[in-house]
Amino acid sequence: MSAFVTDPHATGPEPPPGPLILTADETLAEQLTRLCAAAGTEPRLLGGAPPPARLWENAPLVLVGDDLAEQCAGLPRRPGVLLLGLDLDDGEIWVRAVRLGAEHVLFLPDAQPWLLDRIADATEGVGPPALTVAVLGGRGGAGASTLACALAVRAARAGHRTMLIDGDPLGGGLDVLLGAEQAGGLRWPDLAASRGRISGAELAKALPEPHRLSALSWDRSDILTIPAEAMRSVLAAARRRGGLVVLDLPRHLDEAAAQALEQADTGLLVVPAELRALAAADRVAAAVRIRLADLRAVVRTPGPSGLTAADVARGLHLRLAGELAPEPGLALDAERGAPPGLRDGGPLARFCGRFLTEAMPPVVAA
Repeated sequence: MSAFVTDPHATGPEPPPGPLILTADETLAEQLTRLCAAAGTEPRLLGGAPPPARLWENAPLVLVGDDLAEQCAGLPRRPGVLLLGLDLDDGEIWVRAVRLGAEHVLFLPDAQPWLLDRIADATEGVGPPALTVAVLGGRGGAGASTLACALAVRAARAGHRTMLIDGDPLGGGLDVLLGAEQAGGLRWPDLAASRGRISGAELAKALPEPHRLSALSWDRSDILTIPAEAMRSVLAAARRRGGLVVLDLPRHLDEAAAQALEQADTGLLVVPAELRALAAADRVAAAVRIRLADLRAVVRTPGPSGLTAADVARGLHLRLAGELAPEPGLALDAERGAPPGLRDGGPLARFCGRFLTEAMPPVVAA
């Protein structure tokens, strides 16, 4: 089989590590190679065991055919070793799995969907998932999109890997607010048919990248809805990249927005300090809390009746994330294509800075 590595001890530049496949069974090797190709990676295949120490130790994932399980049993224990069975009726495979230190015993084709996800995770170098923050308005015009953009802009400027996802089809498009409506890249209509697993890295490459962040927004077409399955796939890919994902969601939750909330870690509900806004926000909060436990209030002050930020948060039975004072020049900035959050000393920048300091680990310079 030409795909097998004939000289694993050869020197020279190392390619980016892919999964290590150890089996002399050509049928199994072909199945595993196809799965790796579907996950966008090229494996190292060896038809003999044990492998060189550098391959065993450095591979992000090791797939061992049961035909070589005994030969590999004496290798150092490491995470990410999976044993592929060849005979469903062989009960002794579980004993060999223990000797090998395998995390799982799998049989193809039944385990193919699970294994494909595991290979893709290893290929993408999955670490902690992104902190995912959903931003919603307590009433129309509360400023949720403005805060969502500002949070993403400040995070990207601080060095965090950041993706901003526009979940509000009637919001006018976050690409406009970012000054990137003419930027090349995919929009939601291009991804509406997405199902299953999407590569987080490939998704980020395909999106517009204004202000050092990846942005998924709407185009100017008549498509105003996306299936919940598309939101699930896209958001899962975004979360696997790590860093920060900011969601701008509508007050009236459609199926896609509800799905997004179920993957979010924290919600920020933007509420002006007004009695009518408080009443409207209470209804929004009730719908959100069905799907998201950590919902916090961001209060725009001052209000006309003297309500404080603490009053509003208390009335909504929410934790107060902070308050936002008026920011002069914000509307003019938007008309000029300058996104919210760029003014270093402005209320938005200060709020976002405090929130990110508390919520995100510091970026370590390479």
